[in-house]
Amino acid sequence: QVQLVESGGGLVQAGGSLRLSCAAFGNIFGDNSMGWYRQAPGKQRELLAAVTSGGGTNYADSVKGRFTISRDNVKNTVYLQMNSLKPEDTAVYYCNVRHLWHNYWGQGTQVTVSS
Repeated sequence: QVQLVESGGGLVQAGGSLRLSCAAFGNIFGDNSMGWYRQAPGKQRELLAAVTSGGGTNYADSVKGRFTISRDNVKNTVYLQMNSLKPEDTAVYYCNVRHLWHNYWGQGTQVTVSS
């Protein structure tokens, strides 16, 4: 079993920055993908960014150029640096790890961007 522990959410003014962290505890050795999703009230959960164990990344168009995903394979931790935040970025942000046939989720962390 793998547990994901997120941190770094909070309240920030528009134009500000936040950095989210997600540490994975358990066996995710080998090929895996770590990513971040978000879900705003009344909306579907959407993929923001993902990074593979080989370092390949992909981003949603809505965050490209503003958010940067990175990972530390020694610490099994994935980060999301969020810059130039907008009120529409307000949502619960979830960490995700895909390993073998498993799909793991963090508990979610609230990000609120005030105008």
